[in-house]
Amino acid sequence: MSGHSKWHSIRHQKGVADARRGKLFTKLTREIILAAREKGSDPDLNSRLRLAIQKAKDNNMPSENIQRAIKRGDGSLEGANFIEAVFEGYGPGGAAIMVSVQTDNRNRAVQEIRSTFSKSGGNLGENGSVAWLFDPKGIISLDIAGLDSEEITLKAIDAGAEDVVSGEDYFEVYTQPEDMESVMKALEAEGASVKSAEVSQVAKTLISPDEQTQLQIIKLLDKLEDLDDVQYVVSNVDFNDSVVEQFRST
Repeated sequence: MSGHSKWHSIRHQKGVADARRGKLFTKLTREIILAAREKGSDPDLNSRLRLAIQKAKDNNMPSENIQRAIKRGDGSLEGANFIEAVFEGYGPGGAAIMVSVQTDNRNRAVQEIRSTFSKSGGNLGENGSVAWLFDPKGIISLDIAGLDSEEITLKAIDAGAEDVVSGEDYFEVYTQPEDMESVMKALEAEGASVKSAEVSQVAKTLISPDEQTQLQIIKLLDKLEDLDDVQYVVSNVDFNDSVVEQFRST
């Protein structure tokens, strides 16, 4: 899962960049709207909404924006009718890529995603073309500064986590989607600070193309993630640290 963690870490760092603050707020708003529409406006009864609100607060979204999004989701306010969709494709070197979308215009989203793939040496695939290479997982990103990483790892496993992956700038806990919230609460009780928690697709196995191809792939992921309708992007590539650093320096 290390390849996923490296890209996950990159996109979260990008997400808090001031230059992308407006775009991030747009994506957070859509998640709140869809969460409220799916299971209601009470965060105590809707874990997806509770996580979306917390993520919005963590990124300094104003409270009035959050409440407006909730009302648009439960129908109290009128707004665009967003849908969720997942698109699948291949990047350079045959990398499998999944693109999660929340959009009010499916045709626009498809056109933009297809164009981005083709301009970056990849292609948009059919439904099911790469989905079988991924599993849905709960992913909890933690700040464990001042804590014993081995102790937190043991606590996570005891609480029901499937795996823990850490690096220089990330510490992530992987769970079954239905176990994510209980594991998160157990870790918070141990003093860990949750940076983010979400359900995403994680590759079952990873590929390791040459570094030039890896750099092409990571640039494609970045371009896809930068599209307005895209919520997140994942691949089955295990990125080398040197490639990650090279990308960050560009």
